[in-house]
Amino acid sequence: MATKIQIHPPKPTKQPPKTPSKQWSLQDFEIGKPLGKGKFGRVYLAREIKSGFIVALKVIFKEQIEKYRLHHQLRREMEIQTSLRHPNVLRLYGWFHDEERIYLILEYAHRGELYRELRKTGRLPEKQAATYIASLTQALAYCHEKHVIHRDIKPENLLLDREGHLKIADFGWSVQSRSKRHTMCGTLDYLAPEMVENKAHDYAVDNWTLGILCYEFLYGVPPFEAEKQTDTFKSFL
Repeated sequence: MATKIQIHPPKPTKQPPKTPSKQWSLQDFEIGKPLGKGKFGRVYLAREIKSGFIVALKVIFKEQIEKYRLHHQLRREMEIQTSLRHPNVLRLYGWFHDEERIYLILEYAHRGELYRELRKTGRLPEKQAATYIASLTQALAYCHEKHVIHRDIKPENLLLDREGHLKIADFGWSVQSRSKRHTMCGTLDYLAPEMVENKAHDYAVDNWTLGILCYEFLYGVPPFEAEKQTDTFKSFL
């Protein structure tokens, strides 16, 4: 990785780099503090040197992609997120790679995960909860018009920008399809009954999470959360 520097994010007055044919490399960016760590890589604050635009740089290790055979899933995630243009969907501006890593150039959400805010406050005021649900509803309606099912809506995958606007992120389990799907995926506390029962599902599984999140925003915990996963399963049956 390039040498890390201290980046102080300015207000988002500058526009993202608009060079579709450009071949990006790590030398085009100044790398700042780490923003998060996942199973397959890390996310860093970064600044595109030429434009000065602040982004989040998601670094994915090719070794992990090979190990878990996630080539198709990652390619699908990138294709779907690149194609989406909605104020409540996190943008994927572009990507590049080197011998060991793949780099995704993402919109930077200054305030981070909604999960962190929810854990800090315990629960949200009704007006704030309603605002988030309305934004999420609009974003999901847009995705579903494009035949995109996210399949992993949860507070950890909802980010907040500097002004507090909600952004859907992490399209790793998303799919673009007009037909019903059969893969069980996502996070148990937020899964719709048809997915828990391993039945065919469609975009309605995203709509189910609206009710789950509305409850969690107001009460601080998901409605079907239990100490054991088996107990969560039983609540659906």
